[in-house]
Amino acid sequence: MEYHVERTLFSKRIVHLNDDGAGRLHRLTGWRIDIRSDVSVAEASRAVIKGPYDVSLVEGSITTPHDAERIHHIRRMSKFLVTIGACATAGGIQALRNFANVEKFTSIVYATPAYIQTLAKSTPISEHIRVDFELRGCPINKYQLVEVLSAFLNHRKPVTPQHSVCVECKSRGNVCVMVAHGTPCLGPVTHAGCGAICPSYDRGCYGCFGPMETPNARALGDRLRALGMPARDIQRVFRNFNAQAGAFREESERHGG
Repeated sequence: MEYHVERTLFSKRIVHLNDDGAGRLHRLTGWRIDIRSDVSVAEASRAVIKGPYDVSLVEGSITTPHDAERIHHIRRMSKFLVTIGACATAGGIQALRNFANVEKFTSIVYATPAYIQTLAKSTPISEHIRVDFELRGCPINKYQLVEVLSAFLNHRKPVTPQHSVCVECKSRGNVCVMVAHGTPCLGPVTHAGCGAICPSYDRGCYGCFGPMETPNARALGDRLRALGMPARDIQRVFRNFNAQAGAFREESERHGG
């Protein structure tokens, strides 16, 4: 069975599917996507396929007035809208500016700040429009992307893991880096999806996939303090790729505002 999703606006991350991912999608759903003809990659071409769109995958945070205006247009033209990546789901690394004065940054970085049109904060897409599903990660897991696409194509709810990276560590037989070595690790509060890459190399988790469902960030912050980490360092641990995500933001503010 072949089915061409001809009116779909996809972000550049669709390229991560490649032949393997597209083939997996076909095996799971019976639907075949021709990446060359069925997908509009907005950041890789000047050509724009006019909507409406069946599914829109959107990455990137809202940082300019143009972004804020355009995302409403995309929402109106999309049957389903899925945000992908830490920027789209939590504001991204650029959301670190939310804890400072963006005007000071622009005056230091740019010779003529008056030419820079930017919002005071970098915010996730969900703060501006209704989002049908958020796929987290920096970068995202391509197999989770396949699952999300196949779910929407088959009119069902996507099934992605809700547990923490700690479960992935256990499944790989890793020794807990925080228990064994006292290494700071966000694994207990971070959404699974990376396969516990960093802990597998004796490094702490950096929280690339954002907060898991119902994370106990406060308990982790207390544990890090008990290990002797200064408040400023605990704050920096939680202010990374997903600094604007609720649980991480609140815990970072508890250690220094």
